[in-house]
Amino acid sequence: MDAIKDSRDRIKHREATLSKLLRERIVLIDGAMGTMIQKCKLSEEDFRGDRFKDWEKDLKGNNDLLNLTRPEVIRNIHLEYLRAGADIIETNTFNAQAVSLADYGMESLAHELAHSGASVAREAADLFMKECPERTAFVAGAIGPTTKTASVATDNENPAARDITYNQLVDAYYEQARGLVEGGADLLIVETIFDTLNSKAAFFACEKLIEDMGFSIPLMASVTFIQAGSNRGMTGQTVEAFWNSINHVPLLSVGMNCALGPKEMRPLIEELAGLAPIPVSVYPNAGLPDPLLPTGFSETPETFAPKIREWADAGWLNLLGGCCGTTPDHIKLLKESIDGISPRQLPDVEPRMRLSGLEALTVSPESNFINVGERTNVAGSPRFAKMIREGRFEDALSVARQQVENGAQIIDVNMDEGMLDSEEAMLTFLNLIAAESDIARVPIMIDSSKWSVLEIGLQCVQGKGIVNSISLKEGEEQFLEQASLIRRYGAAVVVMAFDEIGQADTFERKIEVCERSYKLLTEKVGFPPEDIIFDPNVLTVATGMDEHNDYAVAFIEATRWIKQNLPGAKVSGGVSNVSFSFRGNNPVREAMHSAFLYHGIQAGLDMGIVNAGQLAVYEEIPKDLLKQVEDVLLNRHPEATERLITFAQTVKGEEKSQAEIAAWREEPVEKRLSHALIKGLVEHIDQDTAEALEKYGRPLSVIEGPLMDGMNIVGDLFGEGKMFLPQVVKSARVMKKAVAYLLPYLEAEKAKSPQKEAGRVLMATVKGDVHDIGKNIVGVVLNCNGYVVEDMGVMVPANRILEKAKEFKADMIGLSGLITPSLDEMMHVAKEMDRLEFKLPLLIGGATTSKAHTAVKIANHYNGPVLHVLDASKAVGVVRDLMSDKRRPAFLDKNEQDQQTLRESHALRGSKPLKTIEESRQNRTRIDWTNHSTLKPDFIGTKTLNNFPLEDLVPYIDWSPFFHAWEMRGRYPAILDDAIVGSKARELFEDAQKQLKDIVLNRRFTARAVYGFFPAVSTGDDIVVYQDADRSKALTTFHTLRQQIHKPDGQFNHALADFIAPQESGVEDYIGMFAVTTGHGADEHASEFLKDHDDYSSIMAKALADRLAEAFAECLHERVRNEWGYGKKEQLDNEALIREKYQGIRPAPGYPACPDHTEKQLLWEVLDVENQTGMKLTESCAMWPAASVSGLYFSHPQSKYFAVGKINKDQIKDYANRKSISVDDAEKWLSPWLNY
Repeated sequence: MDAIKDSRDRIKHREATLSKLLRERIVLIDGAMGTMIQKCKLSEEDFRGDRFKDWEKDLKGNNDLLNLTRPEVIRNIHLEYLRAGADIIETNTFNAQAVSLADYGMESLAHELAHSGASVAREAADLFMKECPERTAFVAGAIGPTTKTASVATDNENPAARDITYNQLVDAYYEQARGLVEGGADLLIVETIFDTLNSKAAFFACEKLIEDMGFSIPLMASVTFIQAGSNRGMTGQTVEAFWNSINHVPLLSVGMNCALGPKEMRPLIEELAGLAPIPVSVYPNAGLPDPLLPTGFSETPETFAPKIREWADAGWLNLLGGCCGTTPDHIKLLKESIDGISPRQLPDVEPRMRLSGLEALTVSPESNFINVGERTNVAGSPRFAKMIREGRFEDALSVARQQVENGAQIIDVNMDEGMLDSEEAMLTFLNLIAAESDIARVPIMIDSSKWSVLEIGLQCVQGKGIVNSISLKEGEEQFLEQASLIRRYGAAVVVMAFDEIGQADTFERKIEVCERSYKLLTEKVGFPPEDIIFDPNVLTVATGMDEHNDYAVAFIEATRWIKQNLPGAKVSGGVSNVSFSFRGNNPVREAMHSAFLYHGIQAGLDMGIVNAGQLAVYEEIPKDLLKQVEDVLLNRHPEATERLITFAQTVKGEEKSQAEIAAWREEPVEKRLSHALIKGLVEHIDQDTAEALEKYGRPLSVIEGPLMDGMNIVGDLFGEGKMFLPQVVKSARVMKKAVAYLLPYLEAEKAKSPQKEAGRVLMATVKGDVHDIGKNIVGVVLNCNGYVVEDMGVMVPANRILEKAKEFKADMIGLSGLITPSLDEMMHVAKEMDRLEFKLPLLIGGATTSKAHTAVKIANHYNGPVLHVLDASKAVGVVRDLMSDKRRPAFLDKNEQDQQTLRESHALRGSKPLKTIEESRQNRTRIDWTNHSTLKPDFIGTKTLNNFPLEDLVPYIDWSPFFHAWEMRGRYPAILDDAIVGSKARELFEDAQKQLKDIVLNRRFTARAVYGFFPAVSTGDDIVVYQDADRSKALTTFHTLRQQIHKPDGQFNHALADFIAPQESGVEDYIGMFAVTTGHGADEHASEFLKDHDDYSSIMAKALADRLAEAFAECLHERVRNEWGYGKKEQLDNEALIREKYQGIRPAPGYPACPDHTEKQLLWEVLDVENQTGMKLTESCAMWPAASVSGLYFSHPQSKYFAVGKINKDQIKDYANRKSISVDDAEKWLSPWLNY
């Protein structure tokens, strides 16, 4: 007992000291033990000593044994590291557990070796603290990953087999951890984690030890990633998935070690530092292995330390050390290099349900409904049950795969069947899933009514899954015991609305059971609310028994109550139960599931067990069927069931159409191909290409002959201004189809006579941005001119762009972005290119970019060429000059001179003299609020518009920007009669009308909106928004920026807050807000065209989605002006609407009057935008889908659009203070508007 008390007191004291130290500076961990032992050149006899001189196996290499046979060697290594500056030394116990020691036949020595390893380190630490009493030395008990893996099969013939079980690992780790603590360790570190399931077993053992010993022990985790250029560990998990898998453990720190060295670890540690709200550690290898070097590794202390210092400078680190190949010299230089650098500030991370398979799934208030695949359930799928009973597990895997492919984000696995060994079936199937990365990427819901089956499942899953389910059916004691174990295993939990009385079937019983369960879990177990999922029982309606008719309504209302009264909790349900009365009638069941989900989601349903491949789209359910279904679900009248049964017989389908031939078909094949290319005709391209191949004999001859002849004509016409971008894109579609036909023949010839490339261009829309129409057009035009273009798409982070550039062997990189935060991301890419010593040209393009910004803000971060490309019409010339050995030097010299001129002119111009923010506020917009009577909107709160008729939006389309997107300048409708571009504009317009008609008729896109009105007052430059009319509860505060430019007398320095009545006026004013999208379905529709090599129609689809989104915003604003009352007398045609000849404004965050994109986050919260519309915000606050618009509504007659313009630091500081953000963050988001 005394030893335990001493350990408890020592650990408690050390933990407090270490926690304080972590707040003050970066803490140093030691370097490699194995490297230092190798330097000692010990013999077999050194390892054996007297005690093991007759051992039957070779013992050299069993480093942990040296704790017993040569303890002075280990003690001296510890002292060397402490004297070099290490604060924490790790015990020489990496393999001191029975699993690894079995290789030497020394399993029985596990506890002794762990104990002695900790004792030797403790002696060294105590000796050092006598030498340096001002320093505290900490002993970390090192726990390695063992030599076995619980997640990976070692038998290729039997992928479900494992060399070790979870419980065997727990037993081995428990014995090791106990020896370490008893031997004198201050903390425990589970390190070099290559299999997350092994580490979960280690932490399970540590937490059991903590429970048994009765006091807390600090725990650290350190993962290793061994594949260069990959963000996945050995078993396939991403960084975020790993963190989600272990964040249930009460860790002191999390980090990375080993791997391939500092260079390869950099992007991984950057990602982890942004995820974990606890200290982050890193101790990489000293580069790559090199047996010719003294340490066996490539990085010397002099090359190692500066690379790690970069990470400290970046603010990513709290603890730092070295792994394989590092020595006391490495640690000494590390200490010197980080001297004076502050430790990483811990990020504020919102409590969220964070699940994982091989990939992460975070469930937030903004998340869409989570689909849980239901077909891997023997109770719910007779087909799946038959496969499992017959032992056809490979076939059963295809069911799981199909669920994931059809959109299931979690898969529910249930093996409860009377004739099955459920435990064995669960073990086998989950082990097989682990070997299938396309299935294992999603989290697993382990579903059983038997605790033994649930526990087997928990012991198989390396990610963070969900247990489905536990309940109060057997009383509180069992409920609490099972919940505590689930928490220790690291899973979320489904709690059924079931107690000692039975299943809760009414609204009152459901909420009673759920509330009681919630309190027990949160107050007695310490279960995080965000990891609790309630299933308030989806029960079958329309059974013929009147008391069952309200079951669906009770579930929906219980869901609403849970979301309002049990903070953080989620709600799920087995959706298919609701329609069981209609089994055999799939169309009706699918409609019922979709309608039930629709109303459940409106009430707050977070997830549901559904067949992801058999869900009708709610908006596409025929209105007559939908009415009958909802009458049943919502119990609207007693005859609902009978009417639905009768109506179900009438559900039917439709058929489709066909095409034509033309006169030019009689021409020779060369002319037919040329005609098709110039006119953009694809109907006969395969047939004509086949004929040309037969005539010319070789695919390259067809490409280099008639096809390129036709494309050269296209290029000439485009260059002469006789052909315009829309036609060029159509031509590219034809060329792509022809090449696609020839591809198999080309592949056969590739080795003998490869096609000459004009150049390779890598393109990407940067991280945080979703806009890509302009980039896509540039890519098509470059393709047409013989360049090989690799388009990485949207939202692409810097490290992936640069990795791809090397893999693709790019000749240049093109970056695109539409929103202002993308400018910072482009700067980041430029900095990374410079750091990694790229020399490729970097092309910058997109709506927010400019020559001046590129020269001043981007080019100076990269030593290679940086060029601004205005649009597609300029891209070919720029790329052509860059690829020409003759023209390139002069072209780059001129670019550098032009950029230098821009930089000098920017420097000379300096900052404009602006008013102070206080002076600007003195000149705020003058509004006489005493004589102004505000109108109250028709309602307070929000309304959602789902599946708004697309045909109602068409009259509101402003077509001028559509032509601008295709680089045809001019206003609609005058552009149609333009002397130069008129005929081509008319052709483009006709194509747009055809596709628009198809989009509207076939509901290719879904229009959704949410909008609302709220009481509001202005306080200074802020707008406070209230929840309801009594203005007792503030919902949020919008922060506006004020013009600081000097204005002539009589002109005001505007801020949007000026247009809302100030608090002191006593006027009851209101603000509106909205978010609309027509982008759902747009990307998918555009992708369908790309599959057919039809870039023209693909780009057209996205351009029309954008136009419809803007039209929706205009249409909704008109509706709002009526509902608010101030626009009821309007008589405006579309031209007047486009020119905004009406009262009121709808400014959007990110635009000139409201330049801060982050204000969208407040709008998203108030309107619950993601749940209501499916729209999301990226980390740069770009809206997804791209075809989306959001903003605020102001009704005052004097409200007007204006540009905030440049602002000074006094306003930035004031703004940052009002928003409770740092000045650095404010400057980052508002960098284009800074006047300094």
